[in-house]
Amino acid sequence: MQGSSLWLSLTFRSARVLCRARFFEWQSPGLPNPAAMENGTGPYGEERPREVQETTVTEGAAKIAFPSANEVFYNPVQEFNRDLTCAVITEFARIQLGAKGIQIKVPGEKDTQKVVVDLSEQEEEKVELKESENLASGDQPRTAAVGEICEEGLHVLEGLAASGLRSIRFALEVPGLRSVVANDASARAVDLIRQNVQLNDVAHLVQPSQADARMLMYQHQRVSERFDVIDLDPYGSPATFLDAAVQAVSEGGLLCVTCTDMAVLAGNSGETCYSKYGAMALKSRACHEMALRIVLHSLDLRANCYQRFVVPLLSISADFYVRVFVRVFTGQAKVKASARVKFSAACGPPVTPECEHCGQRHQLGGPVWAEPIHDLDFVGRVLEAVSANPGRFHTSERIRGVLSVITEELPDVPLYYTLDQLSSTIHCNTPSLLQLRSALLHADFRVSLSHACKNAVKTDAPASALWDIMRCWEKECPVKRERLSETSPAFRILSVDPRLQANFTIREDANPSSRQRGLKRFQANPEANWGPRPRARPGGKAADEAMEGRRRLLQNKRKEPPEDVAQRAARLKTFPCKRFKEGTCQRGDQCCYSHSPPTPGVSADAAPDCPETSNQSPPGPGAAAGPGID
Repeated sequence: MQGSSLWLSLTFRSARVLCRARFFEWQSPGLPNPAAMENGTGPYGEERPREVQETTVTEGAAKIAFPSANEVFYNPVQEFNRDLTCAVITEFARIQLGAKGIQIKVPGEKDTQKVVVDLSEQEEEKVELKESENLASGDQPRTAAVGEICEEGLHVLEGLAASGLRSIRFALEVPGLRSVVANDASARAVDLIRQNVQLNDVAHLVQPSQADARMLMYQHQRVSERFDVIDLDPYGSPATFLDAAVQAVSEGGLLCVTCTDMAVLAGNSGETCYSKYGAMALKSRACHEMALRIVLHSLDLRANCYQRFVVPLLSISADFYVRVFVRVFTGQAKVKASARVKFSAACGPPVTPECEHCGQRHQLGGPVWAEPIHDLDFVGRVLEAVSANPGRFHTSERIRGVLSVITEELPDVPLYYTLDQLSSTIHCNTPSLLQLRSALLHADFRVSLSHACKNAVKTDAPASALWDIMRCWEKECPVKRERLSETSPAFRILSVDPRLQANFTIREDANPSSRQRGLKRFQANPEANWGPRPRARPGGKAADEAMEGRRRLLQNKRKEPPEDVAQRAARLKTFPCKRFKEGTCQRGDQCCYSHSPPTPGVSADAAPDCPETSNQSPPGPGAAAGPGID
């Protein structure tokens, strides 16, 4: 768990090169390609036969040529990810270059000078920009424009570039860059990167590179060779790249990491999550925020090995992935505080083996990042820039909605509840979002939404107060207690009288601003079969066809075929009536089940529910007569 954040500026120590491996980097894409084997079939320098057609895709300011086959990975749904990354790096460049007296020029942005504040909490590290100090009378400020080389700008690495789309968008949309290294281990991908670099005329900024991303980052551990920004967007888990990444990013540099292995991070395979990220994930409604906190903890844990620590700027759970933006700093004292605030042995929480509210056993997960997962000042800066220039990105509307919800989140409250989770636990009707938020506000607790889930309730109210509010709600919408098992969580929770009397009167401040404005906070399905795409592979066209065939084969496999009334009646007549066998069936010939002697091999227990008899209760001592009671 991360302690209170202090940014320390200590002397760099030389990092030893852990691995030495040759990697190839071509800075002059206009020259003939070096001889290298592509999937073992032929050198780059030879003219390749066009066995497959290429498709041109335009995204942002970039135009990218893709093979129609799935030889190089591309997912159009990730446009939101790429747009957000461009916005974040732009604001990061504004901060870094502003400290050097350089003003960036963003296309479509009004020509107004923004005050740049260093994100560090150390007062001596804050940069106070004053026009009287920075500019002499009559002097013009130094500027950095899009598409131009800035000698004091950012050195960027995209470790897994695939087609080079992201790197080319950086070159065309983010000002203040010195160079962008577009690296990929695939020979076919690097060949495509060169082609796309030439297509977009950014050879002066984007340098194609073919290497293992880990080896490339290990080669840049020296302080003078580190990258200011490292972007990792792998297919699946980034766990194998994190150790090299935290060493290759510069002091205060930006590390952008995407994880698409959400099945692992959401608790479907706890042991796999522990082996990759060093934490146990739990299956819960708050699994998406827990995934973010597991990734942040894993990054910080790896950075601590090298006397470094991370400071989150923005952490996003969107669609089928999580994305984190962190800065990496060096400081021994801060690293020690990552484990505990005081330098003493930690103590476990005073809990009993069973939950005091529901009587169920506790589940232990983590460790996770327990500090805020966003820097709200930085998020506000990005939100302001996107709102002022909405035409810059195709997904600007969604970026505004997501960032607006993030600014409303309670920063010091980890995880959240959900409306349906609270209601289903005690088997009652679900209150509206405004009713539950109003009850918490009336009780003097704080409450907010979460960008990670539509029905999330993030609050500093203790569990006892929250269950008291739900008990009061259950009194307005009573549950049939006779149906509850005495060992069920619902029975145990409702058997306790509430000590807090909830007020469900709607308050004006219960409706958050982002909801009132109707901002686009969550993703709508953009296309059929959207989500994670299959991994790129040689002969990708055949792989795509096989995947599409499998999708068609499994489509609606769990749905029963349509059945008319006559077919259903004939099918039910093949099952013997259990109540006729017991002598309690009162339907006679109108019963949908058979009253004939049971057929050998057909069990009455296997009979489906009959719409006419499922609600019928046999009379007996202690049994209430009437429908709905069995």
